[in-house]
Amino acid sequence: MMRRSHVFAALGLIVLILMPMLTDAIGQASLLSLVTRALIYGIAAASLNLVLGYGGMVSFGHAAFFGIGGYVVGILFQNFSDETLFLGLFPGTNQMLITVPLAMLVAGVLAAMIGALALRTGGVQFIMITMAFAQMLFFLFVSLKVYGGEDGIIIRKVNELPLLNMKDKATLYWVVLAVTVAFFLGLRQVINSSFGAVLAGIRQNERRMAALGIPVFRYKLYAFVLSGMGAGLAGAMMANAMRFASPDMLHWMKSGELMIMVILGGVGTLLGPFFGAGALLVLESTLSSWTEHWQLALGLILLVLVLGTKGGLMALIGKVWARK
Repeated sequence: MMRRSHVFAALGLIVLILMPMLTDAIGQASLLSLVTRALIYGIAAASLNLVLGYGGMVSFGHAAFFGIGGYVVGILFQNFSDETLFLGLFPGTNQMLITVPLAMLVAGVLAAMIGALALRTGGVQFIMITMAFAQMLFFLFVSLKVYGGEDGIIIRKVNELPLLNMKDKATLYWVVLAVTVAFFLGLRQVINSSFGAVLAGIRQNERRMAALGIPVFRYKLYAFVLSGMGAGLAGAMMANAMRFASPDMLHWMKSGELMIMVILGGVGTLLGPFFGAGALLVLESTLSSWTEHWQLALGLILLVLVLGTKGGLMALIGKVWARK
């Protein structure tokens, strides 16, 4: 017999698939953009959760990979539009099958470089080093006037996919949903694998795992690179969804926002970051329409949720589920 959790997961997926029709039916087409952004932020938050919740590595510079993913799409589109070569060597492109994998590759290489240095430290030092690298990249792109400087890059058209009309918002949403589902399934496979078990062991007791002969640094670096690639994927999809990439995507406050999503949803859970991303965006959208002091109200709500549930939204859902 199919478990209840599988039934609810299937129903949730059906609702997400039908979301464009549902938003049209209730006359709230703008909600589709909100759900699209929530799915993308869910990917970024889940990527951070891989190192934070499962690996015990508190990275405060994850916005670096998120922003790099967005800028890869933006720079390639600008070179494509201007018919110029990036660094005088590489032509631009507007093909999503090229830009998105390339964004993940560049973010992964950047994560390997940062991780190779930052992972030799721990605790507060690791937090500060990751944040410092993100801020260095932030100021770098602010100074690059050729790519818009602090104003960012406008992407006039969404990247193309064969046989699909990417100008249609519903089509773009379904593409983002498909990418999100594929990412979630891949992440679940990683976490439930032997690699995930080793990573959990490192989080619980790093010295004991090292004493057992586990190459701790290598596993942590692999996780950091995978996490960076996931954030790069989210950044590339966000650049397409918003048709814009800016230095704000690299700012440390964006890293903090992703961390809030993870904590709000539930650290060390698969679905938690996705729920956290959706909840945070809904709260921001709703509260900002009510009052100009919405940040204060948001902070109080987040405080109550996190302290009251002692584990985020997933803990709250678990308690309700257990009672029923």
